[in-house]
Amino acid sequence: MQKKYLFTIIYLLLLLAGCNKPLELPANYTVTIEQLRIEKDISMRDSETSPFNVDTTIEFSKLKYFPVNQKFVFESKLYEYDNKEEITIFGTKGEARKVLKFGYVVFNYDGKEHKINVYLGKSKDGTEYHSIWFTDLTTGKETYKVGRYLDFEYSSDKSKKYLIDFNLAYNPYCAYSPIYSCAIPSKEDFIDIAITAGEKIFESKPAENN
Repeated sequence: MQKKYLFTIIYLLLLLAGCNKPLELPANYTVTIEQLRIEKDISMRDSETSPFNVDTTIEFSKLKYFPVNQKFVFESKLYEYDNKEEITIFGTKGEARKVLKFGYVVFNYDGKEHKINVYLGKSKDGTEYHSIWFTDLTTGKETYKVGRYLDFEYSSDKSKKYLIDFNLAYNPYCAYSPIYSCAIPSKEDFIDIAITAGEKIFESKPAENN
C-alpha cells in the first residue's frame, strides 16, 4: 500500500513538473516579435486610420516595449462559461458597454495559476470580436494606466489550445489620443504579477505644427 501511495505521489509531481515546463517556441521567435513591432511602427506612422493621423494634435514616435520575454508565453484551452453573463463595462469617456463574459483561459507563472476572462463584444458596425483586457502590477507605472489588451481569435474547436502571448499585449488607442474611448478592465481582470512583456506607456507630445 505504501509503495502504491509513493508511486502516485511521484507521478503527480512529474505531471505538475511537466505542466510548468517553459513553452517550446521557434528559434526565430524573438526576431519575429521584433519584426512585428517594426511593422506596427510603420503602420502607426503612415496609415490613414492611425490615431496619429486621425488626431493631428499628437506627434508620432516609436512605441515602447519591454524586451521580448519568452517566460510570458503560455498555452491554454478556452473554458467557456455555461452561463455567458451579459455585463456592463465602461469606456474611458464614461459610456456603458454591454459585453458577454464568454469564457476564460489559465496560465501558470512561478507555480501559481492565473485566470483571465475572455469577452465577446460588438464593434460599432455590429462585428463580433473576442478580446482579453487586463491590468497587472506594472499598470500605471511602466504600462498604460487604463490597462492593456490581447487579441483573441476564437475557434469553435473545443480542443484547441490558444497561445497567450503577453509580448503581444498592446495599448488601446486611447493611450495615444483623448479623442478615443476604450474599454476599462474590471477589478476581476487584474493579474497579481508584474507582466514585464508587451507594450509600455506611450509618452505623447504635441505635433510641431500645433
